[in-house]
Amino acid sequence: MNIPDLQRKAGELRLQILNAALKAGKGHVPPAFSWMEIGVALFYGGGLRFRPSEPNWEGRDRFILSKGHGCLTLYAILADLGFFPKVELEHFCEPGSLLAGHPDTNIPGVEAISGSLGHGLGVSAGLALGAKRNSQEWKVVTVLGDGECQEGSVWEAAMFASHHHLNNLVAVLDRNQLGATNFTEKNLALEPLETKWEAFGWEVVKIDGHSFKELHRVFSDVGHRTSTKPLLIFAQTIKGKGVSFMEGSVDWHHRLPKGGEVEEAIRQLTKADPQMNPPVSLELVHGP
Repeated sequence: MNIPDLQRKAGELRLQILNAALKAGKGHVPPAFSWMEIGVALFYGGGLRFRPSEPNWEGRDRFILSKGHGCLTLYAILADLGFFPKVELEHFCEPGSLLAGHPDTNIPGVEAISGSLGHGLGVSAGLALGAKRNSQEWKVVTVLGDGECQEGSVWEAAMFASHHHLNNLVAVLDRNQLGATNFTEKNLALEPLETKWEAFGWEVVKIDGHSFKELHRVFSDVGHRTSTKPLLIFAQTIKGKGVSFMEGSVDWHHRLPKGGEVEEAIRQLTKADPQMNPPVSLELVHGP
């Protein structure tokens, strides 16, 4: 896909996420919007190797969403690519549904359970070490939330990855500067965050996490790296990206829009292309 196509795809998927969450009456929409361009660049822009018809293809790159509460983006992408039927999004979080509120390995395309924060990097490092020891060429990519970098397990995994020279491991840090209830720097300061990762033995590349041009550049370079260090892509993002009243707000983590807020969110998400599908049901805006 070219950049305009990727941008359109990101918009379509944001609408699907909003629709799924409103129908379910639950879901973490702003954390999902935060890493949307990262996910689209990985799955549609050539950042990952995979086969939707063979979710367990041995040669696939392993992707782990460590910030599991942002799962709606992953679900929308996997459904769109054909890992499972799109109709499953309509049943998000229903009893017995395939798609729960956090990723689970019974979902085709999901490599690890990630409901509990702070574990994704450790699992990813273990997979990367196993690949190296078995002379496998696939890489491991994980998306971390910045709030979960307040977990000690993240830094244990960071040390482990550096010690074992896991240059087949790529961590993308979704640096939106917000946790569940407050700004990260007010809750438990992380800065200087880039310097910390470098001190732990990682190569660090800083980008705009909503720029497909920058995302394409950095993911394209992954296959040509000569460094023996694991790679941290420091992606500066905006929580709630795409809907102005959600963007960068401490009030929007679990909260869902209602009434006029839904109409305004749809207006903003379809502004670039009014014919964008799928539309959000008007029953979800005003009630049946």
